[in-house]
This record gives sequence, C-alpha cells and structure tokens, in this order.
Amino acid sequence: MITKAQAWRWALRGVAALLLAPIVISLSFNFYQPPTTAVMLRRSVQRSLEGKRPRYPRRDVVRRDAIAPSLRRAVLAAEDDRFYLHWGLDLVEINKAIERAERGGRLRGASTITQQVAKNIFLWEGRSFVRKGLEAYLTLVLELTLPKERILDLYLNLAEWGDGTFGAEMAARRHFGVSAARLSPEQAARLAAILPSPRRWSPMGGVASRRAVIILDRMRYAAPRD
Repeated sequence: MITKAQAWRWALRGVAALLLAPIVISLSFNFYQPPTTAVMLRRSVQRSLEGKRPRYPRRDVVRRDAIAPSLRRAVLAAEDDRFYLHWGLDLVEINKAIERAERGGRLRGASTITQQVAKNIFLWEGRSFVRKGLEAYLTLVLELTLPKERILDLYLNLAEWGDGTFGAEMAARRHFGVSAARLSPEQAARLAAILPSPRRWSPMGGVASRRAVIILDRMRYAAPRD
C-alpha cells in the first residue's frame, strides 16, 4: 500500500520531470529542427478527417542562409519588431494591449515570436489559464536555452503559411514558385502579412496587400536591438 508520503514524493518527481523535460528538449533544438509540432499534428488529423491529401502537412526545413534576409526582417516587422529587446514576454506590448482595451478597444494579443514557437511546438489550442501558464514557462525555457537567431530559425521553418503548408521554403515555392532564398522584399512582406491567419488570407489578397505596404515601410529600418 502506498503511503501519503510516498504519494507526495511520486507527485513531486512527476512535476520535476514535467518541468525538466522541456529544458532538455529545448536544448536539443540548438542542433536540429523539431521533426514535427503540435500544430502540424493537429492539422494532420484535420486533413485526414476532411479527406485531404497529403494527410500530413508539407514542410521542407532549410538552413538560415537558404532563407532571404528580407523574409527574416519582414517577419520581425510584422510579428515582433521588439524581438531582440525582450525575454520572450514583451511587457511593453502587453501594457499597450491592456491600455487599448481599457480605452474601449478590442483586446488584442501581444504574442512574441518566442511565444509562437512555444505554442506551435508544445501546446494545444485554447485560452485556459493552465495553457497560458505553460506557454509563459515554455517561452522562458526557449529564451534561456537558445540564442535569439536560433529561435527565429525555428519559427521560420515551422510557421504555418497556408492550408497544409509549413515553413518558409514550402511557403515560397507554393505561393511564388521560388525558393525561400530568392524571395523579393515585396514577396517576403506578403508572406509575413498573412501570418496572423494563413489559412484564410492569400499573399496576393486584399488584406495581405494592405498589410504588406506597412510591413515594407518597417523593413527599411533594422529591428531594434538595444
């Protein structure tokens, strides 16, 4: 029969294992790209239920030098221009979002690129407090175990860019018929423009066209680092 003390010990060991496992996994991302993500697995199930082919989303992982610098800048301009200034949780943007909501505006997220990597790789869909707490912890783990440039590499190779399309290389080939290395600044801006809703928006659609103008303007300046 298990005593109360033994049960507590097993529970503490379980919690410790859950906290340590993401650290070990995250450290391994210094050397290789995750073979799949939670988002890709969800999309695979959805595609199977909808009878789509291929069932598993398409992705072609490429090195940093095989992605146009303009796409890196466009993604930062569109999604997280303060990427180099925060530790995964952008308190400045969070405060701005809260202030907008207090003035009667719609409460918008202030999700950083690191948070998106954490969600894409590890987490399920939803908005519960448990999920948000795990997201914050996983975000800090990624920031502590990986260089900023590596986090951006991960993001560019796992971001969703359309139905069944993941990663910069597959996105460039599907939408523009070129490799990620050969994307023009305008094409890069259009890809970055659809990241908030890649399965609804087209890079050549009206929403992307309007957003790309703003992104291209921001791309003229280097992402702030200090």
